[in-house]
Amino acid sequence: MKTTYAAAGLVLAMIASPALAQSTTAPGGLHVSVIAGYEGLGVESDSGTVTADADSAVYGVTAGYDLSLGSAFVGVEGEYSASTGSTEFPGNFAGARDGLETDGQYYLGARGGLALTPGIAAFGKFGYTALDTRSFTSAGTFSDIEENATGLRFGGGVQVQLPGPLEARVEYRRSRYEDVGGDVGEATTDQLVAGVGIRF
Repeated sequence: MKTTYAAAGLVLAMIASPALAQSTTAPGGLHVSVIAGYEGLGVESDSGTVTADADSAVYGVTAGYDLSLGSAFVGVEGEYSASTGSTEFPGNFAGARDGLETDGQYYLGARGGLALTPGIAAFGKFGYTALDTRSFTSAGTFSDIEENATGLRFGGGVQVQLPGPLEARVEYRRSRYEDVGGDVGEATTDQLVAGVGIRF
């Protein structure tokens, strides 16, 4: 009887081992995705006493490379996204501009993650980002100031393997920029996006 139990246990262990290996195998290789979702834009005056907010859609494309390390992975990633966020500052805003518009947002950074189940992995990311802005006056009394502000982004999410080479993801990320729009102040963007892509 003990021999039977031992043999059964050995068989179960042999069956479970591939499943365990599969569950702890992180994704690797090149990947390209299109993304779309929500962006919240927040602008704060240099004094920190006045704020303005705007909501808009965001869409873009991301690409990168992941190195699988068994149950974990590390990688690099780049992205371009665009949005139509536009704030209007309250009357007590100290700057000379009436609002700030955002356009293109660029990102280059590192990411790392861990396989949770077969085909599902969680990840975090951190890196450099740049934002195209235009600060304006409603009456046109000052020339618009168009500039590229730089900052840092951090975020995280979950990615899911779909049939074939397809892959889906959902992620949140926050970016912070200083000295936007000439005399405006600081800006942050909070994005919640979903994406579908191909892994090679």
